[in-house]
Amino acid sequence: MTNRFLGLCAQFAGERWVAERGRVSVESLRGVRASGFEAHSEQSALKRRRILIIHQNFPGQFRHIARHLATRPDVEVVGLGRNTAPGLPDFPWFKYKLHREAKAETHPYLRQMEAAVLHGQAVARALAALKRKGFVPDVILAHPGWGETLYAKEIYPQARLIHFCEWYYATTDADFGFDPEFPPTLDDRLRINTWNALHLLNLQNCDAAIAPTQWQKSRFPEAYQDKIQVIHEGIDTENLGPDPSTSLTLPDGTTLKVGDPVVTYVARNLEPYRGFHQFMRALPAVLKAHPTAQILIVGGDGKSYGSLPKDAPHWRAKMLRELRETHGEQLDQWLPRIHFLGKVPYETYKTILQVSAVHVYLTYPFVLSWSLLEAMASGCRIIASDTAPVQEVIRDRQNGELVVFFDLSALSQKILRALNDPANGQFFRDAARADAKSYDLYSGLLAYENTLRLSRVQE
Repeated sequence: MTNRFLGLCAQFAGERWVAERGRVSVESLRGVRASGFEAHSEQSALKRRRILIIHQNFPGQFRHIARHLATRPDVEVVGLGRNTAPGLPDFPWFKYKLHREAKAETHPYLRQMEAAVLHGQAVARALAALKRKGFVPDVILAHPGWGETLYAKEIYPQARLIHFCEWYYATTDADFGFDPEFPPTLDDRLRINTWNALHLLNLQNCDAAIAPTQWQKSRFPEAYQDKIQVIHEGIDTENLGPDPSTSLTLPDGTTLKVGDPVVTYVARNLEPYRGFHQFMRALPAVLKAHPTAQILIVGGDGKSYGSLPKDAPHWRAKMLRELRETHGEQLDQWLPRIHFLGKVPYETYKTILQVSAVHVYLTYPFVLSWSLLEAMASGCRIIASDTAPVQEVIRDRQNGELVVFFDLSALSQKILRALNDPANGQFFRDAARADAKSYDLYSGLLAYENTLRLSRVQE
């Protein structure tokens, strides 16, 4: 399927459609002749269900389902993402490009909406060009969070539109205002309420929707919840698990093995939304009481959620400065045991989880991270915040331990207890690994197939 589709796109190179390394770059969508695509369409339309996957950062959460659909002989699948998206190797996808960014002079409450309109406009033009080529999808599977599908039904009114519902903003009972260290202003509250205009349009426009967890579904207005199915996209449980023989050599030459007192913390970026500030504040008590404990911290210095600190280049620098101010020269004794590893390759990440003696996961009441489920699948002993998204997967004293997000003393004590009594944690490890299997890729793909109304392919 892929080679045939790329060959077809290569026919349009004269009109500036460029096929390259398994992706298709749309440099201009004007004046492209409709010859070729229709003939291809007529040959396949009767046999194959056409699915269009749209994600601003394609493939995003659709990585697994996109790859899976590409293997099905009864499906023709195409992707669409922004020109900055990473794409998938050997997968047919198009890029769209905004003709401008949202303007600085736009009212601050409306900048996100203006950006959404610009994304929607760019995608609509891309879809119109695809339609002129004869590509008419049966189903559009999309993450609408940036506005991409605002006008999709104007181009493809008959297509079934399925939205990935990741988050609905609220000024109470969730992430907003959760942390008293960062109190929101009235201006923040009004802006957050305005942002939901896009999400209400998305809910109204879609035919069906998917949320990865019950907690995320619960955040959306009750009037629309009947549209939303809970389907987690799945994690690769088959390739995650304990390995008693593994070891990890750190950049400074330190080698760690299974059984060593290793504390792990993982986030895409090190920031308060994922409890990085609380984790750092709990470390002095751990390092002081356990002289051989090693701390492995995985994550970048960028911004995923919230904002960067105003008085430091990133949260890592800010928290190290805070520890310096509160503990002085003692920090110099601890720093050789605090390892900031940045963003690491996936195989290294797997090994980090395998050598972990205790894995700490903290989060505001927000979107649940894949990393928690991956740590469970790896057989980690987990200490996590008792926030709503975590409580959906971690049951206190059954498959892990929960701690109040703001209770630094309880966090450090639980970490120390786990380090000092590793044998007692095997029950938690086994239970976490068993529970993670309900989030396996097969289950996620099967549920997605059902939502896409695809029949089972006989093996």
